[in-house]
Amino acid sequence: MVAVTIWNEFRHEREDDEVAAVYPDGMHETIADGLTDHERGGESGHDVRTATLDEPEHGLTEGVLERTDVLLWWGHEAHDEVSDAVAQRVQERVLEGMGLIVLHSGHYSKPFKRLMGTTCSLQYREDGAKERLWVVDPGHPIADGLGECIELPRTEMYGEPFDVPEPDRLVFNSWFEGGEVFRSGCCYRRGNGRIFYFRPGHETYPIYENSDVRRVLRNAVEWATPTEGAPRTFGERD
Repeated sequence: MVAVTIWNEFRHEREDDEVAAVYPDGMHETIADGLTDHERGGESGHDVRTATLDEPEHGLTEGVLERTDVLLWWGHEAHDEVSDAVAQRVQERVLEGMGLIVLHSGHYSKPFKRLMGTTCSLQYREDGAKERLWVVDPGHPIADGLGECIELPRTEMYGEPFDVPEPDRLVFNSWFEGGEVFRSGCCYRRGNGRIFYFRPGHETYPIYENSDVRRVLRNAVEWATPTEGAPRTFGERD
């Protein structure tokens, strides 16, 4: 059983009526539903918990992270309120082997910026236009079960340049009605941990109810789950 923790600021849903109408229980609960309730019926077998910004230690205590195989992260307006200690704790767990899935505006989160070592800046426009996420690596496990693209009728535009390191694998490349393109599905390894950045997820659109987006997140959890691998030893040898 994979232990999954879904982290969400949970601010927009409590402060903005438009967002609350889309995600009345919070985006973290909608994402959790997508990980457990498969369209084909039955449970995923994952042990899913949620954590939010305003909980003690942001809900990410040492014990919680030690018991987490894969962490999903959604943040937007309160990146600076995440303590440096918790951000470092997440970074260290990824290096130890915990998987990390960074969603939408989480590209500016402290843990992701620490792990990338860059500004993670980009262009954006809130216009509610259409997006197509083209599957550019159809053989990758995260793309399993998808068609040639995912179409989102209304979303926020993210555009290049995206100031991140070159991905180890690029699974999705987005096209927007304004003509922009964006690397929307980036895979990385840091230490023993796997990281997947997935662009869709603006808070005013029901992105996390989309069946293909839910499939991507389920696939990404499976891909990012730690594996045993070979032991790593450091320091002086006899």
